[in-house]
Amino acid sequence: MDKFDQQILQQLRQNARQSVSDIAAAVHLSRSAVTERIRKLEQQKVILGYQVVLGAATEAKVRAYFELQHKAARCQELIPFLRSFSELKSCHGISGEVDLMLFVEADSMERLHQIREQIDAHPDIVRIRTHMVMSQWFTPQTDEISIVPA
Repeated sequence: MDKFDQQILQQLRQNARQSVSDIAAAVHLSRSAVTERIRKLEQQKVILGYQVVLGAATEAKVRAYFELQHKAARCQELIPFLRSFSELKSCHGISGEVDLMLFVEADSMERLHQIREQIDAHPDIVRIRTHMVMSQWFTPQTDEISIVPA
């Protein structure tokens, strides 16, 4: 990635919905050059996608992190099962005693409990530990666009 790609990514971080014309003007390239560079960044999986960040009025009512320990040969073996929960917003393999860290947003405490019970009932799950989200102080600027480090 060169300086123009970096500038394009910065523009998209600031506002992923801005027009290609606005980005082109900001980075001093033609619209066609910016369009082509964005296409290449998407193909190279530098840009993984664009997302909407909802305000507090539309957020789920209950959020929690689940720490999972499992006995499967590989974490990836559990991914199809975990993907079946639409409330699961992220899943990370992490170091230490915990194998997976899940972030869950549910409409109610009852639904969160159901999800937890279903995950805990899986034969490969050894332990599940829940951490309730009490407050959210900020989210990274990169919420507008997902970027993989170069």
